[in-house]
Amino acid sequence: MTKKTRSIVMTAIVAALYATLTLGLPLISYGPIQFRLSEVMTLLPLFSRKYIVGLTLGCFLANLLGPYGVPDIIFGTLATFISVYLVYITGKYIKDKTGYIYIASLWPVIVNAIIVAVQLNVFFEMPLFITMLEVGFGQFMVITIIGVPLFKAVNNKYGKYLNNMF
Repeated sequence: MTKKTRSIVMTAIVAALYATLTLGLPLISYGPIQFRLSEVMTLLPLFSRKYIVGLTLGCFLANLLGPYGVPDIIFGTLATFISVYLVYITGKYIKDKTGYIYIASLWPVIVNAIIVAVQLNVFFEMPLFITMLEVGFGQFMVITIIGVPLFKAVNNKYGKYLNNMF
């Protein structure tokens, strides 16, 4: 398998995993309080920037088939792209510092709390401040509380493989 083919396949696998985890658990994946277990994957760009495309594509697919339509397809996907890019930047520039993973885990929390809450407020008339707290809470629980320990465990055992998947 060529390097380019391998990269395309890995991107497709990441996208499919994200979309499947989101769509397979719709009751907890959509709405102001969302526990998208797929968001645990937003820490993958700490391994490589190449995970950014798969995660963004997976979010696009999940939102394409989700209940919020075009606003979520555009703004939800944009929020994921921005947050995973910031996770990558954090890993690139402060990876050797203690606690970098906690800083990286907060980007998806902050970005989604703002963008998704504004989207839900503008298009679905949900209260802005409360929705920001709800989205942020769900993101924090999944990414920081569940994702960080999971990332550390996976990194200890499989980190070298995940760095070289593409």
